Amino acid sequence: MNILELNARKAAGEKLVMLTCYDYWSAKLLHRADVDMLLVGDSLAMVMYGHSSTLPADTEMMARHTEMVSRGAVDKFIVSDLPFLSYRGDLQTTMDAVGSLMRAGAQAVKLEGIAGNEACIAHIVQSGVPVMAHLGLTPQSVNTLGGFKVQARDAAASQQLLQDARKAEALGCFSLVLECVPAQLAASVSEALTIPVIGIGAGAEVDGQVLVLHDMLGLSGDFKPKFLRRYLNGDDLIVDAINQYSADTRSGDFPAVDEAYS
Repeated sequence: MNILELNARKAAGEKLVMLTCYDYWSAKLLHRADVDMLLVGDSLAMVMYGHSSTLPADTEMMARHTEMVSRGAVDKFIVSDLPFLSYRGDLQTTMDAVGSLMRAGAQAVKLEGIAGNEACIAHIVQSGVPVMAHLGLTPQSVNTLGGFKVQARDAAASQQLLQDARKAEALGCFSLVLECVPAQLAASVSEALTIPVIGIGAGAEVDGQVLVLHDMLGLSGDFKPKFLRRYLNGDDLIVDAINQYSADTRSGDFPAVDEAYS
């Protein structure tokens, strides 16, 4: 998969499938799965490290996990998040962060927001690095947004988002993530752009979907936003398996004779 194929898939009306991936173990599984793209998201700060937001993720953390994923999923298109403030300072700092993620195995980087990032996006693209934009609920701005909530509900905010989406395409972004926006708006954005629009909490009328792997496998405890569909009750299955192992060990049933060396 590459960015030309992604555009061709949109033109053909074929939906794109994206999941987050944070480590070698899950990357090996997704290597075998029918998924188009993997996102090494800064959400790993929450999912893997237990933080309450994505803000603690830094470039070193993102590069380390990108390298893990690239080792396990050698044939997938890997996008890695530029972490909080890594692209809001001087251009050299930005390009150092981009270089770290690309050398770690990413094929593209993702960053949040358009306003104030125009020159940065243009420079990254002109440097030969594909950029995925991210609009709507932008988790790195959680403190400004007042929490994790649906965005662009009124006419003015909807119009601004559509303008930002068009600007992202004009700046050379190869795709766009729309998070937690009304479905009708997301459909309008997808129709207005020639680049693929990937939704999370943005309805079905976009060009593809992305979910956090742990969420869709039911490995995130009680976390279940409206947009999430769980495809497995992973928490219960794993705990049941561990409890069975514990019971077998305490009863002496494990290991059996054929599981021991003579």
